[in-house]
Amino acid sequence: MRALLLSKYRQFEVAEMPLPPIGEDEVLIQVEACGICGSDVHGFDGSSGRRMPPIVMGHEAAGTIAEVGSAVRGFKKNDRVTFDSTIYCGACANCKRGDVNLCDNRQVLGVSCNEYRRAGAFAEFVAVPARVVYQLPDSISFAEASMLETVAVALHGVSLAGIQPNNTALVVGAGTIGLLTLQALRAEGCDRIFIMDVDATRLQRATELGATEAILAKTDALPNLMNLTGGGGVDVAIEAVGKTDTIGVAIKSVRKGGTVVLVGNISSEVSIPLQAVVSRQIRLQGSCASAGEYPRAIEFMAKGAIRVKAMISAVVPLEEGPQWFERLYAGEPNLMKVVLTPGHARE
Repeated sequence: MRALLLSKYRQFEVAEMPLPPIGEDEVLIQVEACGICGSDVHGFDGSSGRRMPPIVMGHEAAGTIAEVGSAVRGFKKNDRVTFDSTIYCGACANCKRGDVNLCDNRQVLGVSCNEYRRAGAFAEFVAVPARVVYQLPDSISFAEASMLETVAVALHGVSLAGIQPNNTALVVGAGTIGLLTLQALRAEGCDRIFIMDVDATRLQRATELGATEAILAKTDALPNLMNLTGGGGVDVAIEAVGKTDTIGVAIKSVRKGGTVVLVGNISSEVSIPLQAVVSRQIRLQGSCASAGEYPRAIEFMAKGAIRVKAMISAVVPLEEGPQWFERLYAGEPNLMKVVLTPGHARE
């Protein structure tokens, strides 16, 4: 099969690789669409430490079932499916509590580190356990379905925010995760949602997707937000960047006793205004991947409550992957989600 192999940092090649074998509880999926995640771009140059060459990356994917293991029930050949990027064991204490995203034995598709290596979906085929696979309705194209993993991440972050009726929320960062978090907040019943970013074009898109107010991040951004909230701040802030300054903005934006959910993780370490957190009794809540939100993500996307089509900048063949990685790595303006199509679908 063809696969996009990161043979060394900053170098891809389209390579011929063996078809992955499947276990009795696994399915073989012909990959029709796989999105390039920001974490893949950071892994491209080795800065994340979690993409160690040689590795086939890619974890935001959808396709059709090509083969089913002998113990698999409920799936058959040619089923349209998507799948979780987290391969959880189902047997450890965290899995039994329902925290499958915190599985003690978890692997992540397309990630390699000191603990494990798991080939991803920038390839014609990928093998995954049936327990992480979900049926895909015909109304969702493969390209759109490749964003379900990210939608599930956004929904998980919102689930940890404890949104109540009449709450106000701020999303810090209007990238892919931020725009999906905005929509997830709206879908889960939050009526007043502000969003903040340094990019005016992304803020325009956020307005089109339902933001109450889009705030350009500059020196008067926080005072403007406080004016919009009567001086008290928002009930919840969801940080979708992962840097010291943006986390600081999130903390300063919430009311006393408010909640800050940390979804972004571009930096391995950050500084926080500790006294502001302690003296104002701010709750800081980390959010990791997703834990059972796929069915809800599919439901929201199928009925149009969460829209992703406008966020997809390009749908291109697998062979064009290297050049699009370079463009994403260079930070090309207005370039958001790029979807590679290893299979035959061109939806």
